[in-house]
Amino acid sequence: MIEIKNVNKSYGDLNVLKGIDLTVERGEVISVIGSSGSGKSTLLYCINALEPIQDGQILVDGTDVHARETNVNKLRQNIGMVFQQWNSFPHLTTLENVALAPKIVAEKSDKDANDIARKQLEHVGLGDKIDVYPNKMSGGQQQRLAIARALAMEPHYMLFDEVTSALDPELVGEVLDTLRLLSDEGMTMIVVTHEIGFARDVSDRVAFFREGVIEEIGPPDQVILNPQSEHTQQFLKNVR
Repeated sequence: MIEIKNVNKSYGDLNVLKGIDLTVERGEVISVIGSSGSGKSTLLYCINALEPIQDGQILVDGTDVHARETNVNKLRQNIGMVFQQWNSFPHLTTLENVALAPKIVAEKSDKDANDIARKQLEHVGLGDKIDVYPNKMSGGQQQRLAIARALAMEPHYMLFDEVTSALDPELVGEVLDTLRLLSDEGMTMIVVTHEIGFARDVSDRVAFFREGVIEEIGPPDQVILNPQSEHTQQFLKNVR
């Protein structure tokens, strides 16, 4: 599981996370919603040790993410992360993009890495794009390539940071379908999203962030359909 205990994160005088407490059980899908600047993406960065924290503790399967002795590179092999921008290598084919980390990080043979890459490209519906370069693909396909690349390390957890926000509206559905597939397969996921319908349909719990705190958290039927906080109610009115 992922355990987040009284986590505080600041950028200078700006306190972005203010005492966050959250436990994510294995197999659980948590969607994180809220206005821009509320600390949603920062939380993901802290879980993956891409940002330091000032106070508190984050444990992933019992390992203290921010302890000095923690091997962060080894830890990240179990935590896949997909960002708003797909950041693929333009000079590599989709197969080469996905096989790269298994070769370099996991020290797989070329054959084993390529087999993993083919499997994950098939997994996300890109089996017919193995020899295609990223610039010949749509934004939705490139984002699914980024998901395949993260899955190639066979992580225990997946973090998604607004993975549909840079896409044209007609391409959003194909990426959300891939996330639904992962959810159905039991992948543990934290999904920062503005796609309220997705959060309602797929999540086990929804967390509404406001000004660096979890204002409200609970099952989707509660938080989205019957929010208790006035701030949650106002946010949902504005995004629907």
